Amino acid sequence: MTRPDDAHPFTHLDPAGRARMVDVTAKQTTVRSATARGRVRCAPEVVAALRSGTVPKGDVLAVARVAGIAAAKRTPELLPLAHVIGVHGVVVDIEVTDDGVEIAATVRTADRTGVEMEALTAVSVAALAVVDMVKGIDRTARIDDVRVVAKSGGRSGDWTAPGADDPVDRP
Repeated sequence: MTRPDDAHPFTHLDPAGRARMVDVTAKQTTVRSATARGRVRCAPEVVAALRSGTVPKGDVLAVARVAGIAAAKRTPELLPLAHVIGVHGVVVDIEVTDDGVEIAATVRTADRTGVEMEALTAVSVAALAVVDMVKGIDRTARIDDVRVVAKSGGRSGDWTAPGADDPVDRP
C-alpha cells in the first residue's frame, strides 16, 4: 500500500529501510474503535473449575478482565512503533465455553490513530492471564485465534471481518 505523501510502500520504514514512527500530527482527531477476539482452549477440568469458581489461584475471569484493560492502556510501552494515544474506553468481555474461554475486547478513543493494536493487546494479555491462572490444572492450555474483528473511524472508515458476528469457529 502506497502512502499519499510519498512513493515508499512501507509506512513504518523510512526510504533507507530504518524503522520509524509514522507522523500523525496532520491527521484529524476522530472517534475510533476496534474490537478483537481470541480464545484460550483448555481441558474440561479447567472449564468445570471456572464454572464452579474453584480454580486454586482465584477469580480467573476478573483477573483476566483487569489484565486486558491494563494492557490496552500500556500498548505503546510494548509495541515500539505504536502511538501514545488517549484510551478513552475499554471493555473486555470473557465467557466460559465448553472448550475454554472466549475473550473479546473493544477499545475506544478520540484521537489521530486507531486502536486495533490496543484491542489485540487487551485480548492477548487477558488470554495470558487465563493461562497463567489455570496452568496448574492444565499445562496444555493454549491461546488461539487472536484477531481484529471490527474497527471504525478514521480515514479508512468502518470495517468488519467476514463472519465476525458468527460464533468463533470450533475445531
